[in-house]
Amino acid sequence: MADLMHTPLFGLHGELGAKMTAFAGYDMPVQYPMGVLKEHLHCRAAAGLFDVSHMGQVIVSPLKGDAHDAARALETLVPADILGLAEGRQRYGLFTNDTGGILDDLMIANRGDHLFLVVNAACKAQDIAHLTDGLAGSCTVTPIEDRALVALQGPDAEAALCGIAPIAADMAFMDVAVTDSAFGTLWISRSGYTGEDGFEISVPNSHAVEFARALLAHASVVPIGLGARDSLRLEAGLCLYGADLDTATSPIEADLAWSIQKARRTGGARAGGFPGAERILHELSHGTARRRIGLRPEGRAPMRAGTALFADETGGAEIGRVTSGAWGPSVEAPVSMAYVASGHEAPGTTIWGDVRGRRMPAAVTPMPFRPATYKR
Repeated sequence: MADLMHTPLFGLHGELGAKMTAFAGYDMPVQYPMGVLKEHLHCRAAAGLFDVSHMGQVIVSPLKGDAHDAARALETLVPADILGLAEGRQRYGLFTNDTGGILDDLMIANRGDHLFLVVNAACKAQDIAHLTDGLAGSCTVTPIEDRALVALQGPDAEAALCGIAPIAADMAFMDVAVTDSAFGTLWISRSGYTGEDGFEISVPNSHAVEFARALLAHASVVPIGLGARDSLRLEAGLCLYGADLDTATSPIEADLAWSIQKARRTGGARAGGFPGAERILHELSHGTARRRIGLRPEGRAPMRAGTALFADETGGAEIGRVTSGAWGPSVEAPVSMAYVASGHEAPGTTIWGDVRGRRMPAAVTPMPFRPATYKR
């Protein structure tokens, strides 16, 4: 534990009574005294504050021109339409490899004269190297080391943030803005990883603790750890890199075809031109051998990651594996995500999971398991 890195909010977590755990090289709060279940439900009912400072913040600036030139360059690394991303807007994207697998998933914002990226903590060193190498000669890649990142999520998030940054009230889902505040310049996006309305806010390290305290002073806001963050994102049907996504899995297998806009598809204005395009575009047209699905196991026992799946109650070959699974506090039932062989992904299909040596039934279910509440 002595070798783990600390976020700027590390001391505050101790004051708040957090139980800490190692995650992506950082010492992070997994839960607070309220406990994972109550934290999860509080976020759904009011608002929760998450420390996500372990994630990578990166600015990509063109050597010449504006964000359009940076977007044109970034499109050589991601299959998303970045040129079509309006200033003040953000888009989900994927870094793909030469075989069509996923290196990481990320958020990409157009901030006028540059792009702002948020990448996963466990992948940020390799992502920055990938960007630096892939964009050499066209862009500068600048990791942001002097800013913390927090997520404020839940139906009361807007009210809590507007007391500090009134501009938040005018933002819609996936809008981004930069605004001055009593806590320095804030970089705000109306987005998150819970399925709830909310915001992610980048704040200078020097003001991070007092900014977090100001948000926590709001009657609706409590601190929330990684445990509830995971159950919230699972109910929302959102992937976790390293569990539901990896270097062998394509965006089409992962049911993320929606992240590849028309301009980048076959027949589009800028079709292909990204790593793994041959496989990915072929799968868009012809399908895949497996697909990510949602599962609702019968009973109350979760089917957790690694659970083998079968088409029949007895006998038969394995058809897939669970990649994420837990109890869903908001839906009051176990929920799982899995990859299964094509032909078994239709909603309502019964699939059998091997749970402690017994085959238990689960129904293929559309995701999200709980409807999102984003402000459109």
